[in-house]
Amino acid sequence: MKIAVGTKDFATIATHGGRTRRFLVYEAEAGSEPVETGRIELGEEEVLHLCGDGRPHPIDVARAVITGSSGAGFVAHMKRRGIEPVTTTETDPLRAIRSWFAGTLDPAPEPEHPHEHHDGHHQ
Repeated sequence: MKIAVGTKDFATIATHGGRTRRFLVYEAEAGSEPVETGRIELGEEEVLHLCGDGRPHPIDVARAVITGSSGAGFVAHMKRRGIEPVTTTETDPLRAIRSWFAGTLDPAPEPEHPHEHHDGHHQ
């Protein structure tokens, strides 16, 4: 299955799923080593926080997306696309994927406030 991992620098897991512009894409299955198969770099207007559900998006190649945090809107948006949203405190993409398959991935804490920002304060 394809797993996208949100990253700030193509090395470390990004903290805000909806604002992440870079994703590492892995082919991974339980019991086998994840293999990086591609990278996604989004334009400012393509971040998932701003993208509607009705149009195709580069993230649609993934069956799961792993990020450091996400709000309820991001979670719902991913589920509507048929993508499983996963959050974690882990910062290493490969360790996160391995731990997710093993059922030992530490989840990220719930956000202190919803990530449904329409007032521009996160821009």
